Amino acid sequence: MEHIILITALILIICAFLNKISNRIGVPLLLLFIALGIVSGCDGVLRIEFENYVLAERICSIALICIMFYGGFGTRWDQARCVSLKAGILSTFGVICTAGMVAVFCHRILDFGLGESFLLGAVISSTDAASVFSILRSQRLGLKNNTDSLLELESGSNDPCSYLLTIIALAFIDGGIDGWNIASLLCRQFAIGIIVGGCVAYAAVTVLSKYNFSHNGADMAFVIGAALLSYSCAAMADGNGYLSVYLCGIIMGNRPIHNKKALVHFANGVTGLMQILIFFLLGLLATPSRIPDVFMPAFCIMLFLTFMARPLAVFLLMWPFRSSARENLLVSFAGLRGAASIVFAIMAVVHPGELGSDVFHIVFCIVLLSISFQGALLAPCARMLKMTDGNINVMKTFSDYSEDVDLRFIKVVVRKGHAWVQKKIKDIVFPPETLVAIIMRDGKRIIPHGETVVLESDIAILTAKKYEDDEALAFREYSVKEGSPLVGKRICEFSSCGHELVIMLIRNERAIVPNGNTLMEKNDTLVIAVQ
Repeated sequence: MEHIILITALILIICAFLNKISNRIGVPLLLLFIALGIVSGCDGVLRIEFENYVLAERICSIALICIMFYGGFGTRWDQARCVSLKAGILSTFGVICTAGMVAVFCHRILDFGLGESFLLGAVISSTDAASVFSILRSQRLGLKNNTDSLLELESGSNDPCSYLLTIIALAFIDGGIDGWNIASLLCRQFAIGIIVGGCVAYAAVTVLSKYNFSHNGADMAFVIGAALLSYSCAAMADGNGYLSVYLCGIIMGNRPIHNKKALVHFANGVTGLMQILIFFLLGLLATPSRIPDVFMPAFCIMLFLTFMARPLAVFLLMWPFRSSARENLLVSFAGLRGAASIVFAIMAVVHPGELGSDVFHIVFCIVLLSISFQGALLAPCARMLKMTDGNINVMKTFSDYSEDVDLRFIKVVVRKGHAWVQKKIKDIVFPPETLVAIIMRDGKRIIPHGETVVLESDIAILTAKKYEDDEALAFREYSVKEGSPLVGKRICEFSSCGHELVIMLIRNERAIVPNGNTLMEKNDTLVIAVQ
């Protein structure tokens, strides 16, 4: 047991260092994880014997649930809305077209059996959001025409359709499906997935908005539970669990909930760990000595998929939207294969039906070649097509900037009687180095300027320099217990001493910035700055 823990610890530490190496030498990070798995495997240095495909399929399925949930949770719907129709078409009809063309190529040109051709097309028909965005983020690439949002939404949402095609292909190999069954399966999978995902998401948002679980990480456990619940309920009802968990993530990620900043970073960290797990397991399961036997068909499939099937599907489906050729070329080339293809290939291996080809190692080679070739050339391709925009930094949010720079964001609610009501921004006296960044009004964002008039009920988001010299700050807490003479009194009556100031009041786990007239209630906790 101690040896297993030691090896796991060393592998995780090496993965952390690989992140730095990837950024320096420009090799896609996920490719290094695969290489680490190969080195650790039966033909590698550590000689770890691992051929338990059933266990790997279960582990990778759970990992894919986490990845898909964050794919939705991290989607900025306000930016993705304008490309949602395009993304929806690519993630459904695009996947079907790609799978169909690859199946025909495998059957007619490579002489695979009809069932196995369909299975290979289904397994590799979806693109991998984790691969694409790890490259965009590491290269800090912003793309024109909301292409980054299109890739994000399409890559995150096309796995459910690929999963459904894989199920149909496996059933076809078993000889137990016909046209009516396929239509029934499609309707049932999508309908149940959408209903369950929506219901679980809205229930979870309702709970998170009413109760603050942020203490001791309980909110993070709740979010993970909601993701697993949405998948399991949909799957048990014979629906599409991956669609359910993705939809659940989108709804939860775009609703106001407590401690959302920490939840986003937590989900991002879990997703990164799940990516490491899946790609390391892929390398560990692979037997390098068997790769030469499948390399040529895998190489031919990868070339056809990259330069024929994916571009044809993209150009055909994007033609009604009058998308530019440069945008279509970039979207076509950004169709990397990744985690989902691995999970579905393992699913095919553990399926009881007989397969005449080594599907797992074929998919292994395709993923390896896709990440190596497309991953390394995606950034240069975007620049060559002049689709990059230096003014856009992909996936940047308020939370990202507040951690990267010496800056903090301050929320000011303009209530009735506030001194700012009906005043122009330019007429309000702010502290030095303070700026009104955004005004929230009736649920809409307003970018203010000097002539903008502040209205009652506005929420102003201010930027200010962050204070870091913690040693200069001294605080104490005072609890207002039941029966205390302070209950019902104003903050200004708390102390006659001039050497302390009540800077915050915690009431029902909610922080309140008080003024002199704020009334104290029982069970309040006063946070006091002292000299």
